[in-house]
Order: sequence, then C-alpha cells, then structure tokens
Amino acid sequence: MFRPSNGAYRSVAVLALAAAVIVSPTTAAQSAINLYTTREPGLVQPLLDSFSKTTGIKVNSIFLRDGLAERVAAEGQRSPADVLMTVDIAVLIDLVEKGLTQPLSSPVMEGAIPSNLRGAKGEWFALSLRARVFYTQPSLNLTAMTYEQLADPKWAKKLCTRPGQHPYNNALIAHYIARHGEARAEAWLQGLKQALARPAAGGDRDGARDIVGGICDVAIGNSYYVGLMRSGSGGADQKKWGDSVKVILPTFEGGGTHVNISGAAIARHAPNRAAAQRLLEYLVTDEAQRLYAEANFEFPVKTGAAVHPLIKALGPLTVDRTPIAEIARHRITASRLVDKVGLDR
Repeated sequence: MFRPSNGAYRSVAVLALAAAVIVSPTTAAQSAINLYTTREPGLVQPLLDSFSKTTGIKVNSIFLRDGLAERVAAEGQRSPADVLMTVDIAVLIDLVEKGLTQPLSSPVMEGAIPSNLRGAKGEWFALSLRARVFYTQPSLNLTAMTYEQLADPKWAKKLCTRPGQHPYNNALIAHYIARHGEARAEAWLQGLKQALARPAAGGDRDGARDIVGGICDVAIGNSYYVGLMRSGSGGADQKKWGDSVKVILPTFEGGGTHVNISGAAIARHAPNRAAAQRLLEYLVTDEAQRLYAEANFEFPVKTGAAVHPLIKALGPLTVDRTPIAEIARHRITASRLVDKVGLDR
C-alpha cells in the first residue's frame, strides 16, 4: 500500500492550511478576492488594507516565495486565484507564456501605465519600478554614465556587482541584448568580467559597502536599496554605506534607464474577475502609488505620482522605451552568455 513520506504529509498540510484561508468562489461573491503574490507580505499589506477600506472588498493574500506558476497550473480551472502579483518581470512573463493569465481591457490601467510597461493585450501590468543604477565613489565626480561605458578598460578591476545570473543582472543583460544584439552583449560581458574588482557575488548593498571599503569605485545596484540604506532601516552600517556613495541613473546610448518591475495580472480562471479588476485599477491610483513608494522606496509607474524624497533625490527617471516583454524574451540568452564568458567564476 502507498504511504506518503513525511515531506508529502507536510505538503498536504501546507496546502490544506492555504485552502483554509482562501475564500471559496461559491461563497465569496464579490465581497472578497484571492491574491497570490511573491511580494513580501509586509510590503503589500498596506495597499490591500487601503483597498479594502475604500471598496469594502476583502483581499485574502497567499505569499509564495517560489513556484507561483507551478501552483496556479496545478490548481487548473478550479484555482481560486483572482490576481497574480510578482516582483520580477521574468516571473510575470512566465505566467503569461504558460497561459495562466487573461487579458484585461481597462482605460484606467492603459491611461496610467505606459505601453512598454504593460502587456499588449492587457495580460499583465507594471505597478512599480526599480532602476538598475550605479553606486560610485564620490571622488570620481561622475555626473552621467551609460551602461555601455561600464565595459571600458578604464574600469578594469574597479567594478563590484552581484552574480550575473541573479534576476536583477539577468534582466539588465537581457535588455542589453534587446538593444544591441547577442554579439555586442557578449563583448560587453567580457568587458565587465575584466572590470571586476572581486568575484561577482553578494548583494547590491555589498557593492556600496565595498566602495566605502576601497575595494571598487563603481557598483551595480537597484535604486530602492539606496532608500533602504539611507533611511537607516538596515542599521547604522548600511546608512553609512548609502550616505557615502554617489548614485547615478545610467542610460543606454540614445535611450533611457533600465528598470525592473513589480506587476500583476488577472488569473486565467479568476472566479471574481470584476473585483480583481477593481484591485488592479486601485493599485494605479495616486494613493496606492504613494503607498508603493513609501513601502519599498520604489518609483511609481504612474507619471506624476508621489516619489519618496530619498528616491526623488536621485534625479528624474527616464525609463528606456524598450518594451519589458521584449527584454524578458532574451533572459535565457542572457543566462547562457553569463556562463559562456565566465562572469560568475
């Protein structure tokens, strides 16, 4: 007779617990919706609370650090998920490519979100932005820089970055491929490898730390980490790192700054589609965009929405016009090129 392992028992228990807190579509009507999210609960909850207070619609959120697409696919047509929210474009596009989302035609969403930051048929929408920026040694007196220039021999042994295979860098490399093609991207990565002052490792904040420590002059990092460091939320040491580096919003030659996104989509089998649309439309209101900016020091996707002062101080953000979906299509090639040039070795 088949006997499930202890791990299987645990998996069943976890799924049962998750099901217990999800409102059944037969009882929820439009008074509640179910959100599957890879966003940290503490970051998204203030938005959900505000939405519920405004609309009277309860949001039951299930946090999934990994395996979002696999979970929704396994549930199939009986999935209770109404809205799928992610913190990286690759995961969002993966949901679309696997047929787990559905299109939404919404003048509200289309009016708030630029066309390059949403699906062509409304299959997904960006909700907030984080720019891939350069932390620099202030004594360099740099005021502007392009991503292409980072491979210049002048930066040999002066660059710090996290691994090239990390999703943050993978997206930047994929963007480079979208703009310049695979051959130029490979040459660029060869230049970055020569520029490394230490192995590509650690996190973005480690780059700021190592600039302060004299290990490197330039580091690649996300803009929101600047806010986290300078706010003091990570402690006194991190505040020192953040305050001690100069931040540049780099651009591509003839283009703008690379951004990654948090975003969302309506699930393909959403039992409460109308209420799910109301949540998405709420998330691009001025109030919700302000809460996004406050929660994690991100740039709002909606033009004119309030930006946290620590992020506003970085300067105006001009997002590159390359469609996010086009960038995501090159992520596998980007990963292969990282291995080919040995960036992470």
